[in-house]
Amino acid sequence: MKSLATKFNIYKDYSIDLIKLSGPILAGNLANMLISVGDVVVAGRHSTVTLGAISVATAIFMTFMIAAAGLMASISPVVSNLRGERKTTKTLFRATVKYSLIIGLLFFLIIRLAINYVNLIGLAPDLYPLVIEYLDISSWGMFGGLLFLALKEFLQAYEIVNFPNFVVVAEIFLNLFLNVALVFGMWGFPELGVKGLAIASLIVRTLGGIALLIYCIPFLKGHSKRTKTYIKELLKTGWPISFALFFEFLGFNITAVLVGKFSSMLAAAHNIIITITSLTYMFPMSVSNAMAIKVGFANGEKNMTDIKRYSLAGIYLSVIFMALNALAYIFFPEFLLSLFTNDKNVILTALPVINIVLCYLFFDGIQCCCVGSLKGLKDTKPIMFTMAISYLLIGIPTGCILAFKFNIVLIGFWSGLALALFTACIISSTILLFRIKQMQKISACHKP
Repeated sequence: MKSLATKFNIYKDYSIDLIKLSGPILAGNLANMLISVGDVVVAGRHSTVTLGAISVATAIFMTFMIAAAGLMASISPVVSNLRGERKTTKTLFRATVKYSLIIGLLFFLIIRLAINYVNLIGLAPDLYPLVIEYLDISSWGMFGGLLFLALKEFLQAYEIVNFPNFVVVAEIFLNLFLNVALVFGMWGFPELGVKGLAIASLIVRTLGGIALLIYCIPFLKGHSKRTKTYIKELLKTGWPISFALFFEFLGFNITAVLVGKFSSMLAAAHNIIITITSLTYMFPMSVSNAMAIKVGFANGEKNMTDIKRYSLAGIYLSVIFMALNALAYIFFPEFLLSLFTNDKNVILTALPVINIVLCYLFFDGIQCCCVGSLKGLKDTKPIMFTMAISYLLIGIPTGCILAFKFNIVLIGFWSGLALALFTACIISSTILLFRIKQMQKISACHKP
């Protein structure tokens, strides 16, 4: 048996390895998130109706965007596995670009179709036309957005993260400039309100994709004979991730839409809470991305020791971070909320939800890291079923019962989300543990 000190040193090394990779990924994710934060801050300063409108509109748009991003998320673990098997992968770049554009076209058409049915949601009258306007313009940003994500994933498999992060940082400032100029009508631009937010989003997503494509020109030199096999593997690994993310964000976004049915005030408060928790979520998500790469490479090498240790090290990191992060939510909740709105009523509406958010984030961090390891193992179907059960069968029904039957609206919906994440945490950690033990038995049987 290894001593406690020896185990600590072992996992310390693996944790440092994950931090080195996840640090730049975190910087990029935070920068990307700050683009959305900029939208929320500008919208909140414009009006409560504008803030409520983009809360609902982005909830609908991001449901599809995230599902499409799930299909892109298979790129880094698949390429990492191939690299672990010592196979040539740079020649797969062209196939990656084609893959992103095809998926982009598919989801663009889906959003255009969905616009025709937004009226069935029954939004508040002041929100409906603004939501339609935002979706109509933003749908065109699907191509550039997915191209950027695909190339970012491809480079990430090689642990190349600095330039994509630079692009995202540049997008923050461009997005903020365009938001202020187009929403408020500054520097000679007309005041466009929600429409301005949508135009800014379209421009930023498109330019980001083009910038990364130009950077990746050296990869265009080679062709691969394994293009069809590669794309099939991307789809095989990616579609369960896509559905898993779809179910997860569907849970959040159905909640956002349902909250919007009650009032603009509740929709605004919900949007601010989502923004704050999303910022916190960036750390475990970045560690999860790093785990998918490291576990994927180890899986390609058939290295069971690294698979297990990277998996546990990532979970430990997430638990420690969430415990430390809870202090900010406990001692400075009003300050955190005031960063996004000056409306005291919105702050008072959101404040009671903070305690529930603490539980939600803790469970979310653990399940996110478990998902990262399962991606690296290319064992993604359990992720899909876990999210479907957690959100569609438990989280959303619980929230609806509390909100519509007992009139506990914001607290009710967030209680449902917390319960969904608790369920996902239990199921995903159990699946990962079983999968590792199963692989250890198979590995032991093949040893001479």
